[in-house]
Amino acid sequence: MKTTFKEIEMLSFSSDLNNIGLVEKLIDEICGKYKIQEDFYGNILIAVTEAINNSIQHGNDSDQEKQVSLSVLENTNEIKFVVCDEGKGFAYDKLPDPTAPENIEKESGRGIFLMKALADDVEFEENGSKVILTFHLEK
Repeated sequence: MKTTFKEIEMLSFSSDLNNIGLVEKLIDEICGKYKIQEDFYGNILIAVTEAINNSIQHGNDSDQEKQVSLSVLENTNEIKFVVCDEGKGFAYDKLPDPTAPENIEKESGRGIFLMKALADDVEFEENGSKVILTFHLEK
């Protein structure tokens, strides 16, 4: 049986890294509304802003004519952050392991690794141009 989610927020903006502040403000509001504890708040903030950053820089190639959208969905047990860009997607299942010795000192390539470590679930759709981060709400 598929779980039903209700959209509680939606935000759309141009591919400009300065717009990450809008996302941070939205996350603050949602975490306040759900009384999410500080450690869990940090996980959400880092994972979602990383997904937004990837959409802006890699998905949309920082093209300010292209949009990034963030939808926030909820049910009684979970909250989902859905990030979409207008890019072609990427081979999300063929990324190098950032913890491998040959990649340890690289300055990039850790975003998806971080998202997977911090979120309870990470899904990619639309060839990777849509990322769904799921967090279980503690009751």
